Amino acid sequence: MASVNLHDAVLRLGSWGDAIEMEHGTVRMHSDGPAHLLLIDELHIRADGIDAIHEEQTGKSVDEVLVLSRHVSASEIPALTLHAIGLPGETPHGEPGQAGGTKGAVVPPSPRFASLFRSMLSTARSRGLGEKYDLTLEATHHGPLLASPALYIEIGSTIEQWGDSEAADVWAQVISHNLGLSGHQAVEWQAGGDVMIGLGGGHYAPRHKAVLSESELWVGHILANYALPFELPEGDSTPAGAWRHSLEASVRATRAAFPGANLFAHLDRKSFKGWQRSAILKLLGELNVPVRRGRELN
Repeated sequence: MASVNLHDAVLRLGSWGDAIEMEHGTVRMHSDGPAHLLLIDELHIRADGIDAIHEEQTGKSVDEVLVLSRHVSASEIPALTLHAIGLPGETPHGEPGQAGGTKGAVVPPSPRFASLFRSMLSTARSRGLGEKYDLTLEATHHGPLLASPALYIEIGSTIEQWGDSEAADVWAQVISHNLGLSGHQAVEWQAGGDVMIGLGGGHYAPRHKAVLSESELWVGHILANYALPFELPEGDSTPAGAWRHSLEASVRATRAAFPGANLFAHLDRKSFKGWQRSAILKLLGELNVPVRRGRELN
């Protein structure tokens, strides 16, 4: 329901061509910019390689994928949210994930992640939705597995919100502005910008969210503590666990999405034990990723 609601809101903004039925789904092309709107029958978290399939079917290269989706949470708090995708920290590597994707594989994040988040904040608040919805973001999670930079755009958390046309209209406007449709200036990555990787904290990443809300930084992957699983080390040995692969894969994917970036890490320091923090800092040094603290990001 939420996916179709968001699809229809984007369609209402106009300048979309007629629907074209293709083997992989229904496609509309925008008249003012290089954007396609695709409807597929299968569940999108399991649509591995849909970017490559779309390239093959249309003959057009895919630079980025924004997936229009529902958000579900146990708390059922109404939310507008977005997040990068992949299964960092999940093992055994290479096996299918429970919620799509491949365990251990990380998809490059959309370079527009931070801009879409800040645009959502301002647009939703200007329309009075800040009191009705939690305006948030999430750590990297679930599938599908794609080669192109990607991001999930979501309305949550129950059927009441999934069909909310007002919430969908906010997201449609935000997407249109950021993609440069309907006469707007597109948000485009330029080499040399400062790009943050967020490490630690819970799923909704409050400390990283606060930094992005109050800055003009770009952002790549945000890894919650559960995506950095450690095993208790013996003595002074380097701790085992999937944390190392998770961090390395996320740095690599973020660099792929932001060529020429000044990449740095921001840690939710209190969410880690001292020995975990030391191991992370050592690995970040090996990866040439400096660490910046909150007071340096104002």
